[in-house]
Amino acid sequence: MTETTPSIDPSPTREAGRIVNALSFDIEDWFHLVEIESVSDTDRWPGFPTIVERRTDEILGICDEFGVKATFYFLGWIADRYPELVRRTADAGHEIGTHSYWHRKVCDLSPAEFEEDLKRSIAAIEDAGGARVTSFRAPSFSITPGTEWAFDTLLDAGLDYDASLFPVPRENGGYPCSVAPHVFRGAPSGRSIPELPMSLMQLGPRKVGFSGGGYLRLFPGWLIRRGFEALQRQGLPGVVYLHPRDLAPDSPVVPMSFSRRFKCYVGLSTTASKLRMLLGRYAFAPCGEVLRHALGEDVAA
Repeated sequence: MTETTPSIDPSPTREAGRIVNALSFDIEDWFHLVEIESVSDTDRWPGFPTIVERRTDEILGICDEFGVKATFYFLGWIADRYPELVRRTADAGHEIGTHSYWHRKVCDLSPAEFEEDLKRSIAAIEDAGGARVTSFRAPSFSITPGTEWAFDTLLDAGLDYDASLFPVPRENGGYPCSVAPHVFRGAPSGRSIPELPMSLMQLGPRKVGFSGGGYLRLFPGWLIRRGFEALQRQGLPGVVYLHPRDLAPDSPVVPMSFSRRFKCYVGLSTTASKLRMLLGRYAFAPCGEVLRHALGEDVAA
């Protein structure tokens, strides 16, 4: 498990004196929750009520409101069913990535299963959107120690970079790595791939996520701002990641443990206002643009 972290020069990631942060959205429906028995049967998915198109259009509207571009990581399953949604996103000038086809954890798949899933997702998304898929984000940040073979699969598929690593352990994922954009050199083949890891903040004795998903829904705005400002002092970009269901207080509820229900449904009514707060306060760009600014020529290498 090896990665190279470049020395941090804040200036390449600054825009008019401000750090440029990465804005991203993982486009899946509310029932694409991992390890929830009541929604695990893929044959039932077409019969569930859906929120993905309406809430993704809301996200697109918020981005347009603030004049920002983002990276949208689509499930291939979503692209096959809502090709116009992928097309609208690409036509609006956003970067397009893949979030897998079936939303299965990478660490639960064999290399052959992952390769098939990845190729299928890329084909579905590119056919729908007419734009090249540039990168990958693993469901639940599930590239974990022991699954470094996944990086060779990403490189074989022609992707430019990865955005799957969560630098501390978490439910269903986590990989020990630098919090800075870096070049990951731990693939079994010896090849390297640029990596944009998720952001952390110091909270008491621990480093925790704060800038996306349940973390952003749970934490108050002042604490989220504190996390971004700490990163800015270090010259590091923050990475926002949200899902359509994060903006859906009307999302259906299905049986699950109390802890999972809390994580999945806390703060849903606060997400849109927190997103607007961040977009109004800080500079944002798509993940690929932020990574290129941070690493420069290392991306091309």
